[in-house]
Amino acid sequence: MSESDAAGRGRVGVRDVARAAGVSTQTVSRVINEQPNIRPETRDRVLAAIAALGYRVNNAARSLGTRTTRTLGVIASDATLYGPAVGIAALETAAREAGRWIATAYADASSEASVREAADRLLGQGVDGLIVLAPHATTLAALLNARLGVAITALHADAGAVRQQDGAALAVGHLVSLGHRRIARVVGPDDWLEARWRDAGGARALAAAGLAPGVRWSGDWTAASGADLAADVADAVRTADGPTAIAAANDQMALGLIAGLRAAGLDVPGDVSIAGFDDNPDAAFYRPALTTVGLDLAGEARRAVAAVLGVEGADPRPPVLVVRASTAAPGRP
Repeated sequence: MSESDAAGRGRVGVRDVARAAGVSTQTVSRVINEQPNIRPETRDRVLAAIAALGYRVNNAARSLGTRTTRTLGVIASDATLYGPAVGIAALETAAREAGRWIATAYADASSEASVREAADRLLGQGVDGLIVLAPHATTLAALLNARLGVAITALHADAGAVRQQDGAALAVGHLVSLGHRRIARVVGPDDWLEARWRDAGGARALAAAGLAPGVRWSGDWTAASGADLAADVADAVRTADGPTAIAAANDQMALGLIAGLRAAGLDVPGDVSIAGFDDNPDAAFYRPALTTVGLDLAGEARRAVAAVLGVEGADPRPPVLVVRASTAAPGRP
């Protein structure tokens, strides 16, 4: 995935329309604002220029003929989940540090039409770039290919995808270092790019250790989905060759899984070790406290803001393994 200035030449401004129509910027603004006393032929010429240039009305600055609102658009979904919720906060901080603001539009990330509608709404406000949170593969590709006239990136774009993989590999590598050889995984929804990246990182670490891929269950990022998987996981753990450790793709699914396994009579980490991903603020207070992986989310947000502004930005820090009580050496062969 890469950042893309889809139009190549940047967003069309009021001055471009005025030049193409052979009128003043004030006349263009009067047409946009549907003011009276404009000759029909002049109005038609301005509207034709707007259509030909693909100009989008800037609701925040259209009367000023400016090319910038110092605002960045954020397309978000599933904001009740930890990742998207803290992602919005991190982007707001990073934008403010860069002298910008953010405008957020929410969309169903699995629906191309919903994401495109959110993008159009933000573009109508004259945003200077778009950042997508928790993107799905098809909808992000549709935005990047839509030639929207502004730079577009995702929060974990480019090298951020590698850091997601590296983080998942850290969690699995930690379980291997404890002596686990039968390691299963709970992955996120397959259409989420972040789920794919974390799944790939876990698989990479298992292969590097010469271990079989192991059992793989799918959740939807929520604690409830982890709890729903607990019965199947418990059955697998109780078999003679069942997993002795599980790497979950986020902390919330790990939380639900731990609760469900305890209800099924299994001890964590006595019967099975559990590792998560995200290092959310509650992870240290799970019972047992959760081993997990932390990302430099503030750094990822600064990278995304720099990308859409077309400036150099510092690389985020690598992911960090946080070892707590939910993982231990295997208690059975």
